[in-house]
Amino acid sequence: MQNRVFQSGNVIFEYLDTWEVEKADTFSNPDCIATLSKGENNLLNVVAFPTETNLDSYKEFMEKCIVDDGGVILNSEFIQIASMDAIKLHGNIKTPDITFDIHTYVFIEDGNIYIFELRTADFSSKTIKEYDDLISSFKLE
Repeated sequence: MQNRVFQSGNVIFEYLDTWEVEKADTFSNPDCIATLSKGENNLLNVVAFPTETNLDSYKEFMEKCIVDDGGVILNSEFIQIASMDAIKLHGNIKTPDITFDIHTYVFIEDGNIYIFELRTADFSSKTIKEYDDLISSFKLE
């Protein structure tokens, strides 16, 4: 396995070659700058857009959205990763068709919000470790 580099605008991160860069779904989400997949059970979307909010307010908003969608918050905390302050959230959503986890990191820097959201039905620690490594490599240039 080798690392590859993704860059879009000022956003840069590294990912393993076991992940595949897909065409970003800008039709449904015009703020989407990256979509990566690993197999059929892992989908990562990265969005970025200007914001006037802060991490405290966004954390409350994000938690409410997940609960309103019938999800459960398993963990939600402020952390420092990639030399930046961030929100790290782990939730679980059950639908009639599938049960999946959401692993989200949110950064707010210089009036912009950067959201990394992994939806996964692959509950292996290996995939989560790869995702955490990707987040650790996140840089703004």
